[in-house]
Amino acid sequence: MREPNPIRSAATVIVVRDGAAGLETLLLRRHSDIAFHGGSWVFPGGRIDAADYGSTELPSDPMSDGHEPAARVAGVREANEEAGLVLDPGELVPFSHWTTPALRVKRYATWFFVVAAPVGEVTVDGSEITDHRWMSPLAALDARDSGEIELPPPTYVTLRRLASSSTVAEVLKEAADAPYLRFEPHIHLVEGGFVSIYEGDAAYEDDSRLDAEAPRHRLYAVNPIWRYERT
Repeated sequence: MREPNPIRSAATVIVVRDGAAGLETLLLRRHSDIAFHGGSWVFPGGRIDAADYGSTELPSDPMSDGHEPAARVAGVREANEEAGLVLDPGELVPFSHWTTPALRVKRYATWFFVVAAPVGEVTVDGSEITDHRWMSPLAALDARDSGEIELPPPTYVTLRRLASSSTVAEVLKEAADAPYLRFEPHIHLVEGGFVSIYEGDAAYEDDSRLDAEAPRHRLYAVNPIWRYERT
């Protein structure tokens, strides 16, 4: 059996604001030539560099919780490089943690944080990031299902969670009160797409139980309309 590819640490920042019609979040469009989610709309973020640890070398274990301080630094740096935003690492609220599925060419252990939008305009770098939008979570999900935009599964699932809140204050409180959700998807191919199965699902360790009447935590990534289930 082929060994899983190595994992790099990364950080993502979910920037939210109170818009005229309710909660909005910042989405950035990655350049279509980028190998990892090229052309997709994502939250600001990227790899954690050695300098983010205050070191010249990367730690050997990318999965330990000891990476969180460096992830905050990296998230702030990436938000500035990609969107021109100036954030305070101390204001980032832990939201979730995602590990790219095994056997993918590029794998990341990514710390997701949420933060209120700072004062200032968004300015994309024009190279790695080509466009930006402030969108309500539901509008972004509808845009994906209509084929207007592409969303990676972690972004889709995150937007589903954000959609349960109406204001920035509610998002930050929910994130602060909730357990630090961890996702390391197991992928099951189906006709027209795949099912991304998360820990807590009855089929997580045994995909023969995919149709069982049992606890579910999964994303049906089957076009045209994706479906997230968590019971």
